[in-house]
Amino acid sequence: MNEEDKKAFLEDFKKADGSTKLDMWYYALEQEVIWDQMLDEMSKIAKELGVDKKLDEMAEEEMKKTSSG
Repeated sequence: MNEEDKKAFLEDFKKADGSTKLDMWYYALEQEVIWDQMLDEMSKIAKELGVDKKLDEMAEEEMKKTSSG
C-alpha cells in the first residue's frame, strides 16, 4: 500500500459510519496478522537458505542510512 492509498484509507475511515469503521478496523488487523505470518515464513526460509545473517546485516546498514540521513 503506497502513501496515497494509506491517506485515502484513513480519510475513508474518518467518513465511514460505525459499522464500516469496525469493518475497516478488522480488515487492518487481518492485514497485520497476514504480514506477521509472511515475515515469520520469510525468516524461516532465510534461515534455511543461510542468508538470514546477510539479511540482518543489510537491514542494519539500511537503518544506519535512514537514521543518519
